[in-house]
Amino acid sequence: MTALRFLPQAQAELLHEVAYYSAARPGAGARFQAAFEDALALVQAHPSGGAPSPQGTRSMLLKGFPFSLVYRSSATELLIVAIAPHRRKPGYWLDRFPGR
Repeated sequence: MTALRFLPQAQAELLHEVAYYSAARPGAGARFQAAFEDALALVQAHPSGGAPSPQGTRSMLLKGFPFSLVYRSSATELLIVAIAPHRRKPGYWLDRFPGR
């Protein structure tokens, strides 16, 4: 089993969106969290299943929300890079990788 690790920015994005959706409509934050957890479970079961993205990452859509789970997998680790909104500039999270 591979270790799961979040970049701090990705963790902050997840918490921010859950709080935002919770404030916007009752139950929406819980649905966002569930959509994230469903995508994460799918990624953990099939790490190469997401759409190829820059810097060796992959992305998985969050069902019912305009977001993608951006991650990088290796033999030892699943790294959550971003919870990327579709309306934000594509690849905004690329500067999270050293040496870029």
